[in-house]
Amino acid sequence: MTTFDDLLIEVGEFGVHQKTIFSLICLATAIFAYLYIGTVFLAFTPDHWCRGPGVTELTIKCGWSLEEERNYTVPLDSADNSSFSRCERYDIKWSATSFSCENPLSFLQNASAELPLTTCEDGWVFEEGSLSSIVTEFGLVCAEAWKVDLSHSCLNVGFMLGTIFLGFAADVYGRKKCFLFSVFTTSVAGLAVAFAPSYLWFIIFRTLQGLLSKGGWLSAYVLIAEIVGMEYRRTVGIVNQMCFSIGMILLAAVALFIPSWRGLQLAATIPNFAFLTYYWLMPESPRWLLSQKRYDEAQRILRKMAKKNKKHNFSTDVETVQIEDCVEALKRPSAIDLVKTPQIRKHTLILMFNWFSSAVVYLGLVMRLGVIGGNIYINFVISGAVELPAAIIIILVIDRVGRRLPFAGGNFLAGASCLITAFIPDDQFWLKAVISSLGKLGITVAMLMVCFVNTELYPTFLRNFAVSVCSVLCDFGGIIAPFLLYRLAAFWIEMPLVVFGVISLIAGILVLFLPETMGITLPETIEEAETIGREKKAAPKTTYELVTAHPPAETNNNK
Repeated sequence: MTTFDDLLIEVGEFGVHQKTIFSLICLATAIFAYLYIGTVFLAFTPDHWCRGPGVTELTIKCGWSLEEERNYTVPLDSADNSSFSRCERYDIKWSATSFSCENPLSFLQNASAELPLTTCEDGWVFEEGSLSSIVTEFGLVCAEAWKVDLSHSCLNVGFMLGTIFLGFAADVYGRKKCFLFSVFTTSVAGLAVAFAPSYLWFIIFRTLQGLLSKGGWLSAYVLIAEIVGMEYRRTVGIVNQMCFSIGMILLAAVALFIPSWRGLQLAATIPNFAFLTYYWLMPESPRWLLSQKRYDEAQRILRKMAKKNKKHNFSTDVETVQIEDCVEALKRPSAIDLVKTPQIRKHTLILMFNWFSSAVVYLGLVMRLGVIGGNIYINFVISGAVELPAAIIIILVIDRVGRRLPFAGGNFLAGASCLITAFIPDDQFWLKAVISSLGKLGITVAMLMVCFVNTELYPTFLRNFAVSVCSVLCDFGGIIAPFLLYRLAAFWIEMPLVVFGVISLIAGILVLFLPETMGITLPETIEEAETIGREKKAAPKTTYELVTAHPPAETNNNK
């Protein structure tokens, strides 16, 4: 009798076979970064002002630059006399005035008090050299600015609905099939986004991308967690998340050389089609196959795994699974299972809030890069680079102090940093930047830990579905994050940081009520999941009976 984790020791816990699969999944994770946070470039809002009737002709006649055109033809902001208005213009036709190219300021000084103002009825002018984005192409500024928030929220609505659907499908039809289906459909939807003729079609195709993508990525994440030994599970989980941060850094480099949003969309979508080759390169999870009583397929994969890992002494055949006392092994996952028993119910609620808080704070801090000014490429690279130490810190401490303390500590660091940053004066720029970077470091730790811990608290038949359902709150956080950031910032630029700080502190407190999962085997049944963190009382356990190729007579008699 042995568990699947014992079986992995025999075939190799993290040999060449698992390392190859892990590398393939890491590539997919790096590409996924664009879909999740690429809105920073897709929906970048440059400085802008109203286009006035006759101004273009006047600019050509006077030989002005765009800056001079703004200075001479756009009023000051009524709320801030030190900057020019972005959403109002003088309600005049400039070609019909006595405006003089030789002395433009005299005209403004004499007439500005009498000139009426109106909205940007004739469109906008965007600063020279700005990125081409959906904002500049579809005019999503001023009264239409909420459509930028909506574009990212619709993507996360797709994430939320699709994660549940594909998460359920992965537990029913397999991790590999779910991943491949997701790759193909997401890639097709991505091409459609690049050629979207209008804002409405852009929203539709982006929602489809969200609907079809995240569940597949989570399936791949669960697959790698199920085929490596317990000793290596935390490393592959964290390094896989590190690849997301690396993808974030690479995204800034690609966006620098491809300033058009349509070109950037194509550059990030076309490589996804290469992942369809994983049909031949990546196996199904043998742990999942055994839970479905598909022994022959599981046996072939295990033998191939042992051969590639050079475990030539592996000669066992999986003959049967003892399911008399654990009918869960053949059950279909259900949302009722997530709240039916007291411990799993508590874990589910705490993890849901932490998925929510991680998404709101993480996405809020990333999207804030487009609000605070400065070089967006440099800011984005720094934001991605600060995430890498988070993964290193976790790898160093997770098997020394456990999962719970780093998880809670990341939330506390993020919360405290956000609150402190909000009240640092703007003239202390570097201090503000350093403290806010610590906040990004902390929330990255929390985001890395929530997915990792989520996979360790649920039984095999429910694991993928549980991660998918709990992470729905991550997608809900992604829906409201842009509205929190942009709408609250309109009242006070630092108000979003105060909200992010409070949310993170609450999440950190809740984490302390989770059990420690360091050193445990992945639970196979509801009973095992219920007893995590407590002394077990002979809980029934799914076991796999292994019979050697030529079993001794005594073994056969015992059967």
